[in-house]
Amino acid sequence: MTLANESISGEFILLGFSDRPWLELPLFVVFLVSYILTIFGNMTIILVSRLDSKLHTPMYFFLTNLSLLDLCYTTSTVPQMLVNICSSRKVISYGGCVVQLFIFLALGCTECFLLGVMSFDRFVAICQPLHYSVIMHQRRCLQLAAACWISGFSNSLLQSTWTLQMPRCGHKKVDHFLCEIPALLKLSCVDTTTIEVELFLVSAIFLIIPVTLILISYTFIVQAVLRIRSAEGRRKAFGTCGSHLVVVVLFYGTAIYMYLQPPSPASKDRGKMVSLFYGIITPMLNPLIYTLRNKEVKGAFKRLVARVFLATK
Repeated sequence: MTLANESISGEFILLGFSDRPWLELPLFVVFLVSYILTIFGNMTIILVSRLDSKLHTPMYFFLTNLSLLDLCYTTSTVPQMLVNICSSRKVISYGGCVVQLFIFLALGCTECFLLGVMSFDRFVAICQPLHYSVIMHQRRCLQLAAACWISGFSNSLLQSTWTLQMPRCGHKKVDHFLCEIPALLKLSCVDTTTIEVELFLVSAIFLIIPVTLILISYTFIVQAVLRIRSAEGRRKAFGTCGSHLVVVVLFYGTAIYMYLQPPSPASKDRGKMVSLFYGIITPMLNPLIYTLRNKEVKGAFKRLVARVFLATK
């Protein structure tokens, strides 16, 4: 009880790359620029998807969910990182660490399932076009999105509780930029093999099931696209699905590397960089990937800008 009270009333020190002070200024610039671009890009997609009636489709409904998720995802970590880089005391309160761990993990798990649902949406649109409006009706889209969010937050509650219950015996130096499960487990003063196996199995389920769904969906999608006689139709289908596939590879590749590899001292700094990639860089790239390869989004953005310009006259 004494140890628990000590942890709750204390704070954690986020070491990050404090052993390399020459990296702090470049990292501050990268974090700040990435965060600004993430906010601008994802807010643009949300506004365009909501304000342009031509984008009121299941695909853009799920894309709006992804953009909202990415906004919250980066906001849960980047402001604290920027403050710590500028401060000589790189600390975070126990309560702040708990909230950051819970939200970061919840949104990451939610994105795992959301990307799987988005691949299913593309599968129905391309392989069952005549039944698309019947299968992907508004109520079903809301149910699928709600299931993603509920699953993500439920899993985060489970894994966060397991992690925070481990005794730390006064250890409070987190060798990371943020409060993340692998880094917090290293603070434990007891054997963590059992909980690591449990967390590995849960992470495997949350990563492998959506990846399997995505692979199956895209197998059928490729077969269906290759049967399209029109070259323009094939190009449009591959362009739409290609954007989603790039996002999938970026997110799942780094997440699988982080959570499904055996822990080793040699991978310490690589783990930090991988976390930065899927926690900061990927949310920044998502709007660029979807807009640069999508004529509908670019057209809607131009119409929105023209409407705002005319309204100011």
